[in-house]
Amino acid sequence: MRWFGVRSVYCSRCVDPEHAFSYEERVLVFLADSFESAIKLAEHESQQYVGTSESIALDYFNAFEIIDDQIQNGTEVYSLIRDSNLASEEYIDSYFDTGDERSGKWK
Repeated sequence: MRWFGVRSVYCSRCVDPEHAFSYEERVLVFLADSFESAIKLAEHESQQYVGTSESIALDYFNAFEIIDDQIQNGTEVYSLIRDSNLASEEYIDSYFDTGDERSGKWK
């Protein structure tokens, strides 16, 4: 059994009337024997999550095998590498810092 970080994406109606939808990205950790098993566990958890929220799952699950034997402070639980022709600032502004993000405990 190995640890995996699994990223999933959800959509929900936005409280702010200027926006039609809000998109949420979640990264959860699962103990599984393969990428496929980790994804199945994430899909199951996703069904439970959307059952208790106003979100819908977008059927996007991306797994990352955690290399460290045990999770502790500083353990990398998810990583994604994306190739892009955008310069650094443009890349951050396009994908991560659009000005419409909310993080932390906002629910």
